[in-house]
Amino acid sequence: MRIGALRIVKAPVNRSIQPILTQWPRNISGHIRLRPHTFGTSHSCRPSTTIASRRPLQPASNPAKRRLLRPISTKPLPHRRGPVFRFLYRSLAYTGGFIVVVGGLVVGFFVYDASTYREDLSYTDIPVSTEALYPRRGGPKNLPIADTLVSDDDCPENTRAKTKPKLVVLGSGWGSVALLKQLNPEDYHITVVSPVNYFLFTPMLPSATVGTLELRSLVEPIRRIVQRVRGHFLRAEAVDVVLSERLLEVAQVDASGEERHFYLPYDKLVIGVGSTTNPHGVKGLENCHFLKTIEDAGRIRNKILQNLEHACLPTTTDDERRRLLSFVVSGGGPTGVEFAAELFDLLNEDLGRSFPKILRNEVSVHVIQSRGHILNTYDEALSKFAEERFAHDQVEVLTNSRVKEVRPDKILFTQKGENGETITKELPLGFCLWSTGVAQTDFCKRIAEKLEVQTNRHALETDTHLRLNGAPLGSVYAIGDCSTVQNNVADHLVTFLRTLAVEKGKDPEKMQITFAEWRQVAQRVKKRFPQASDHLRRLDRLFEQYDKDRSGTLDFGELHELLIQIDSKLTSLPATAQRAHQQGQYLGRKFSKLAQAAPGMAANEVDYGDLDDAVYKAFEYHHLGSLAYIGNSAVFDFGGLSFSGGLLAVYLWRSVYFAQSVSFRTRVLLAMDWSKRAMFGRDLMNY
Repeated sequence: MRIGALRIVKAPVNRSIQPILTQWPRNISGHIRLRPHTFGTSHSCRPSTTIASRRPLQPASNPAKRRLLRPISTKPLPHRRGPVFRFLYRSLAYTGGFIVVVGGLVVGFFVYDASTYREDLSYTDIPVSTEALYPRRGGPKNLPIADTLVSDDDCPENTRAKTKPKLVVLGSGWGSVALLKQLNPEDYHITVVSPVNYFLFTPMLPSATVGTLELRSLVEPIRRIVQRVRGHFLRAEAVDVVLSERLLEVAQVDASGEERHFYLPYDKLVIGVGSTTNPHGVKGLENCHFLKTIEDAGRIRNKILQNLEHACLPTTTDDERRRLLSFVVSGGGPTGVEFAAELFDLLNEDLGRSFPKILRNEVSVHVIQSRGHILNTYDEALSKFAEERFAHDQVEVLTNSRVKEVRPDKILFTQKGENGETITKELPLGFCLWSTGVAQTDFCKRIAEKLEVQTNRHALETDTHLRLNGAPLGSVYAIGDCSTVQNNVADHLVTFLRTLAVEKGKDPEKMQITFAEWRQVAQRVKKRFPQASDHLRRLDRLFEQYDKDRSGTLDFGELHELLIQIDSKLTSLPATAQRAHQQGQYLGRKFSKLAQAAPGMAANEVDYGDLDDAVYKAFEYHHLGSLAYIGNSAVFDFGGLSFSGGLLAVYLWRSVYFAQSVSFRTRVLLAMDWSKRAMFGRDLMNY
């Protein structure tokens, strides 16, 4: 072998120098210890003991050194393995380590799984209150009043909560779940009433209609969320409310199929029942599908696959096949656009694998929008990008069009011509999704009829503390799509001026307001209506603009005109999941503050006045942005910053909703569904 530039060849050892070799120093491995020595450009090796050139080897004369020297082995040095051998060795080592780790995880999972099964029957008798089994009757309809629930004595914590203020939450949507996550379990006796026992992740609902995501990946059992605050859940539907007696009328279908009604008392009632689809007075909506619930998504999926199967039959004519494969979306908002994009992905990516290719050539997707652009609430550049993307994907976008009638085999709509005239057109119809705004539920309509101040036909009106207008102060709140925050800045002008006039000792309607006093009024407006803050940034310009007589003061009329102008600029909050989520978080924090302040108020006998305003600030909505999926691409609109893109934007769009999922369970299911679609495609089955 070679050491430096020296090659050592194994040869028989001369017996005459055997004693000398045995006394040479060696290294730990038992070989002669050599050190390199350079002569010019060549290299040689010599032992660490200095030996004169061409002289016989001499043993060490020093007895101490002789004792340190060890005999040297004459075995050859181990051969260095080749690169192929090293690669195979390391690969096998890594593979073995991977197998050991994965095997350990699998064994650990089975051990954990085995620990989740229970075979013991160590349950004791649970005391149940007589009031829960035999509730008293009362109220306007003499119905049972559920003062105590059967689960109130399940544990000591529930027993202690029986004496707490009763908080009843209607609905299991975004606002209700956000509220529950903010509450302290020790503060209230919490009861959730909802006709469904799950939370639905609505932004991803269009993906479930075509099999990109499974239905179970979008739902989370509401009882798991309620258990975190040691609350109670009733699968029932709110029918009516008696505001004067603080009784909620609830309807529930029992085991025999009969509908039974009872009253549920409350100290605070939160209405988060959502909304229904706005029909806009169009005939034939029984021929349309809606996309509000998980059941709607299942029905849409079955209808799409049913049309595809019928189009393959040999008895289907060409005209009938084209009708079956004509998909129409009425509404160019985020829901309609994302459904059209998901439907196109299904037809373009999975249809040709399992169905005759002629179906792909005869499929047509149409989007009917009443405005000039789809996604009209987004930045104009994003709307145009979405329209260009749909044009590339051969998805027809019909703008400035209004649906007139929906028939079983066709849809009639009107569209403005080039000269402004109205033209009636029609499209063959195999499937129609109706997604055109929101409307009030029957429960919200009954409440609005009881209160004269409720004049909005689309939602319940609340003040800036989310309290229902017209209801007893601090008892009923409304959040989410079923409500709208009433601005009416100008209507509170007298309140602002009266407060200022009392401080100045003047008549509110006759006083003149200086710029310094205008600053005080503006601060009160901002506190009461946080959404008006953006319109009150330049107080000096506003004062100068409405001081028409240049007197340096504002009279009652000038100030009233100023606030009316601000009120007209305040738009309604969007009916989105993030609005409901923020309102739920706001109410949860405020209720916690009220619970903390309750002992002090009770000690001082304070049970009247605007307690909400005294304890917590008014609600302020912060728009975090909008995003939409438009078929292997996505658009984003974040606070004036807008951008769009292809697959990278799609992955970002998925990441945002992945992070917003309500639990770790749903995140795992979402990741599995996206991976399954990539490896196996969408499931083309209806059941």
